[in-house]
Amino acid sequence: MRKTLLGSTALSLCLLSAIPVAAMAAVPAKQTEAQRIAALEAKVEALESELQAIKSAQPTTDASQAAVAPVAQQPDATAESEIDALAASPTDAAASDVSAPAAASAGDSSAGSNANAFNPAISIILNGSYSHHSLDSARYARSGFPLVGEGAPSPNGFSLGESELSFASNIDDKLYGQLTLTASSEGGQDHIGVEEAFIDTTSLPANFSVRAGRFYSDIGYLNSHHAHTDSFFDRPLPYQAFLGNQYGDDGVQVKWLAPTAMFLELGAEAFRGSNYPSGGAQNGGLGTRTIFAHTGGDVGSENAWLAGVSMLKTRAAGAEDGFSGDTTLYIADGTWKWAPQGNFKDGGITIRGEYFLDNRDGVFADPVDPTLLTPWNGQRHGAYVEGVYRLNRTWDIGYRYDRLWSDAGNPFAIAGNSFDPYRHSAELTWRNSEFSLVRLQLSHDKPNPDDSDNAVTVQYQTALGAHGAHKF
Repeated sequence: MRKTLLGSTALSLCLLSAIPVAAMAAVPAKQTEAQRIAALEAKVEALESELQAIKSAQPTTDASQAAVAPVAQQPDATAESEIDALAASPTDAAASDVSAPAAASAGDSSAGSNANAFNPAISIILNGSYSHHSLDSARYARSGFPLVGEGAPSPNGFSLGESELSFASNIDDKLYGQLTLTASSEGGQDHIGVEEAFIDTTSLPANFSVRAGRFYSDIGYLNSHHAHTDSFFDRPLPYQAFLGNQYGDDGVQVKWLAPTAMFLELGAEAFRGSNYPSGGAQNGGLGTRTIFAHTGGDVGSENAWLAGVSMLKTRAAGAEDGFSGDTTLYIADGTWKWAPQGNFKDGGITIRGEYFLDNRDGVFADPVDPTLLTPWNGQRHGAYVEGVYRLNRTWDIGYRYDRLWSDAGNPFAIAGNSFDPYRHSAELTWRNSEFSLVRLQLSHDKPNPDDSDNAVTVQYQTALGAHGAHKF
């Protein structure tokens, strides 16, 4: 009996002595859990602040073109999901495996930074084709219009075409940058070049924006668009004859978007003047200047339109076609789109046309004997009109007519012959998705009174990676 009593007393003393120890041990554990919850709440606040900073740094979209200009970086999805998880149940999150160093550094701005916030968006356009021409390319010649730049017909057989690799990103809250490289093949030789490399402002006051670097001019309609956005395999004849397919150069651009309900955009550019129709970078490296105006709007819920006028003025010394002197090129463009309920992706009709007037005042150097100079004072003209019917998201068909003509002052005109080159083109395009297409194009080209060129082209095109919306 005494042994039992003594044993019970000893056991009770042991238990009583253990209670303070357990209580003392429980206090630090409870404090650690509270600290973890506080640290995680601090991390939530840091991530939310970072997310708001990223959203505020997104560039202003150029609504004038009804498209995304600079591709703004989106917040990191991992950061958003982490915020949601932590905010939903901080207690559960505290029970997860969160190390003490990570929790301790939650208040540190460097620990909460998003390493991917300003990584560039990468876009790759792969483009290839097969063409068959009835006219030998060695015999191809346009009456009154020399082949300049990339304005010649596509080569016979398989061709890489022009593929693009583009990097684009916000630089900070005031600047956006883009670099586009091209890979092409010409005459059996591969070429890698810089197509565009520029920076844009994103937050200038009064709806102004500035672009500097190498870029395509905003004159006309098609010129500022990359070729992979075209509805046809090749550019219209006026672009080939007057701009060498597309005019781009090193320079600066200023644009202003009017704060009106109807879209109105005014702009001016200054370029080095190295590329056709320029040459020699005259006027101290400011050889080309442009001005342009674009306006447009909606008509009801199913129609939209865009129109513009542009002028390019340049001075050339030994341009690619042998001209030296002053050139002034005027362009008028217009586009009309119709789609049921205004949904242009699912179907509709697009009609577009552009008119070119080229004034020249200078001399022409004979390509065989450059010492033989001929005055070149006169006008040349060009125009095209095209219509594309998009049946649905998969199929579209289109037709285009383009023509060139000039006055008697053109040294390339055939004496006693006033023939005007023209061409008919028809296309059928199949799109498996917005990232890939296969196009069949048939064309009948009459470059001079003696020759005709009937061409069949099959083109494929794919887009890989992030790619912004196209212009109107």
